[in-house]
Amino acid sequence: MMKESLQYKIFKVINVIILLLVVYVTLFPFLNVVAQSFSGQAEIAAGKVNLIPKGFNVDTYKTIIHDKTFWINYKNTVVYTIVATLISVVMTTMFAYVLSKKRLIGRKFFTSFAIFTMFFNGGLIPNYILIKSLGWTNTIWAIVIPGAISIFNMIIMKTFFESLPEELEEAASIDGSSTYRTLLTIILPLSKPILATMVLFYAVGSWNSWFSAFLYLDKQELFPVTIYLRNLLAGASSGQSAGATSADDLTQIAANIKAVTMVLTVLPILMVYPFVQKHFVTGIMLGSVKQ
Repeated sequence: MMKESLQYKIFKVINVIILLLVVYVTLFPFLNVVAQSFSGQAEIAAGKVNLIPKGFNVDTYKTIIHDKTFWINYKNTVVYTIVATLISVVMTTMFAYVLSKKRLIGRKFFTSFAIFTMFFNGGLIPNYILIKSLGWTNTIWAIVIPGAISIFNMIIMKTFFESLPEELEEAASIDGSSTYRTLLTIILPLSKPILATMVLFYAVGSWNSWFSAFLYLDKQELFPVTIYLRNLLAGASSGQSAGATSADDLTQIAANIKAVTMVLTVLPILMVYPFVQKHFVTGIMLGSVKQ
């Protein structure tokens, strides 16, 4: 067993200190928000809350959790996220897989056309007119279809598919496998890291999205939870956007309402992330550099 040199020991100590500082800087804002969500109005206003709640208070949580509209909108967000993520991953995978084939006629044109849309689009008003003319207002399709394919994610997947050995598909073709069967039985099982990354990207984006719902939905029972929380933050009055939340309730919980809304919004993502994080870095690295 080799003896560690003094320089290496010093390096390890410095490395640990730097990493601990990075962890502290990363976690402090989130832990501070959690502490504020359980703190009293006076303590937050006085700036006394750091990592430990002061003047323990759960009135905001009670006000929101006991509101039926909150749970309806929360359910909507779950449905929108699942449907949008499923559609986005399927469409992005198919698009990326096709563009990864060098034998595709017009491959450069389609790739360039896709990249063009990253920088230019029709604009807000034409998009709204299109959605309205399709009859998608106040429907889930206005939320999940317009942004179904992220070109950035598609390029990552395309690069990953290009890195896979062509011999795999050639062997499958010789054995009589069709293109779709090859994709489903050979390519996708090898693509679990990049698929997990795409699921995470799309799920987080869909969960946090509010602008599309703000534009295309005007029925309270169809709102996602982000719209509910936005209206709550804006001080929505009773019976309009905050459901059973009254103006008096909003006054009482005004001090820590921002912290509570952030905690409630990010909690599901934090619960899902540990199950896919092991694939996250691997998927990004595999899909960002062509081997």
